[in-house]
Amino acid sequence: MGRDLQNHLLFETATEVANRVGGIYSVLKSKAPVTVAQYKENYTLLGPLNKATYQNEIDPIDWDAEDAFPDHLKPIQAALRKMRDAGFYFVYGKWLIEGSPKVILFDLDSTRGRLNEWKGDLWSLVGIPSPENDFETNDAILLGYTVTWFLGEVSVLDQTHAIVAHFHEWLAGVALPLCRKKKIDVVTIFTTHATLLGRYLCAAGDVDFYNNLEHFDCDQEAGKRGIYHRYCIERAAAHTADVFTTVSQITALEAEHLLKRKPDGILPNGINVVKFQAVHEFQNLHALKKEKINEFIRGHFHGHFDFDLDNTLYFFIAGRYEYKNKGADMFIEALARLNYRLKMAGSKKTVVAFIIMPAKNNSYTVEELRSQAAVKSLENTVNEVTKNIGKKIFEHALKFPHNGVSSEVPDNLDELLGQSDKIRLKRRVLALRAENHLPPIVTHNMVDDATDPILNQIRHVQLFNNSSDRVKVIFHPEFLNSNNPILGLDYDEFVRGTHLGVFPSYYEPWGYTPAECTVMGIPSITTNLSGFGAYMEDLIETNQAKDYGIYIVDRRFKNPDESVEQLVDYMEEFTKKNTRQRINQRNRTERLSDLLDWKRMGLEYVKARQLALRRGYPQEFKSMVGEELNDDSMDALSGEKKFKIARPLSVPGSPRESRAGSTVFMTPGDLGTLQDANNANDYFNLSLNADGTPVYDDDDDDDDNNGADATTK
Repeated sequence: MGRDLQNHLLFETATEVANRVGGIYSVLKSKAPVTVAQYKENYTLLGPLNKATYQNEIDPIDWDAEDAFPDHLKPIQAALRKMRDAGFYFVYGKWLIEGSPKVILFDLDSTRGRLNEWKGDLWSLVGIPSPENDFETNDAILLGYTVTWFLGEVSVLDQTHAIVAHFHEWLAGVALPLCRKKKIDVVTIFTTHATLLGRYLCAAGDVDFYNNLEHFDCDQEAGKRGIYHRYCIERAAAHTADVFTTVSQITALEAEHLLKRKPDGILPNGINVVKFQAVHEFQNLHALKKEKINEFIRGHFHGHFDFDLDNTLYFFIAGRYEYKNKGADMFIEALARLNYRLKMAGSKKTVVAFIIMPAKNNSYTVEELRSQAAVKSLENTVNEVTKNIGKKIFEHALKFPHNGVSSEVPDNLDELLGQSDKIRLKRRVLALRAENHLPPIVTHNMVDDATDPILNQIRHVQLFNNSSDRVKVIFHPEFLNSNNPILGLDYDEFVRGTHLGVFPSYYEPWGYTPAECTVMGIPSITTNLSGFGAYMEDLIETNQAKDYGIYIVDRRFKNPDESVEQLVDYMEEFTKKNTRQRINQRNRTERLSDLLDWKRMGLEYVKARQLALRRGYPQEFKSMVGEELNDDSMDALSGEKKFKIARPLSVPGSPRESRAGSTVFMTPGDLGTLQDANNANDYFNLSLNADGTPVYDDDDDDDDNNGADATTK
């Protein structure tokens, strides 16, 4: 009797399971609710134990108790007992996130005594070298062998269920060639979120990376950078996985050339989209959070506050401090050119550009703290005086026409504003007088002020916040949080208060920052070298993305100067929009948020697992679905369907007639209606029948009719 493919077990392995390090933590955390909704107890995450932080992430469970596992998962409990008897230490529990998935965190220190033995085995088995003092690689080997041991135990003890093992990044990839070589009965998926060699090559900033992908000698390049052994692990993982995936089309192109295997599909990163009941709610939030930013601006520019906040736009860039990869160099150069254009045009518009990237600093400058305190003190004094004036007006009105009060309202300013109040106000106003210097361009004391790339670029283009400058710059070298004494907003609150996110990245396998802007209804500028930009370019008709507030700069086929000019054109175009146009654009941007919801993105993971099962158990899979399916790729398995969104229309239309393999054009109205119907409960009906079996419908006409019905319902 074969394994049960329909009710298979899913084990997902990554170094960032319940361990906040980078972006993969966000991916796993935000994806958990839809995965748990489909798999329930059949889903388990595996990772290394971080002893310093796991207690804040995990609710431990007594895994050895008789009722810890349902009957059909008893083999997992038996496997854990065997692991314990073999000397492995681990923590089993619920991850304290939405969905509460089960996790097993292995203590790598408990297996460190086996490291040299496993290193020798890795070399003899698959020919991967491992230097002595690369601690990151050592941990990757320990995790790989531990997970392989665990999966081997489970596959032997559980002869009923098929097992899908999904691994993220090279740090979790050692297990893939081991599972293949040791013939462990599991099907495997490997997802690379960014290639090792790609990161290193682009970090140098002097390589035309994407136009020379086919020319790189990968072994030589990896060797020159001292990462050959890591590259071997990553490449072996890609080649031994049943299904190889990346997070974007641009990363797929990179992986095909650098890892020498074409990915079987794309697993884009989603977001848990929070939909507000009232359509106008996110617009109200924009106004509220913008006022908080206004308060900071009043303090930062005190004494030089010569521009109208009602005629001011807030642009920003945010992310890790990767000066060239994240496009900070291009952003600053574009701001200087935008400043010149606005001044030459005599524009009254002011742009305040924030750069939010963490860099080494010695806390806030005294000047910044003093400025914010001075403005706050003035605000408090004005509020107190205003309260007193209101009280005096109230008492005056009560006395009229008695006690010698001859007028309905006071007609003498001195009666309302006492001498002490005037003195207090004058003191506060005089405290705001500017000293003989310009408003600062950085809010913190930088450790390497003289050599900091961002500051040196700002100095080079002379964006010094002069009174004549229409573009002002503020570099905040720390991530934002609500406890910040000068700009007390969490990052998402700050984003809501801005007008435009600018992310002209050169190397960005996905790009959560523009995706987060989209979900919050904030227009953004991205590039065709970011996964997000390429994804949106693929979904929305050519040259129509900016109508939805998604501006895509061409950094792949244009030279750097042309790309900068295109970025300046987009920013200048945005500054010319009036308030009503910006509100309409934010509405259209927010409407795209469903495209990024895990309820949609999760379907790609479903297809990847189905493809892995198809390749691992071809006969059983054919018996389950009732027909032979193409397993060349994820798209081939699902019928090669592709949807594009057309230009915004005021009245939603229906999808055009479709033929197999053709493009189906849809309007935002269609998309919204179809996605709204696709709620959490019936989400998996798109991939599974009511009894849990996969759906494979090759009748295109029926699909189109259903789509039309959903749209016109």
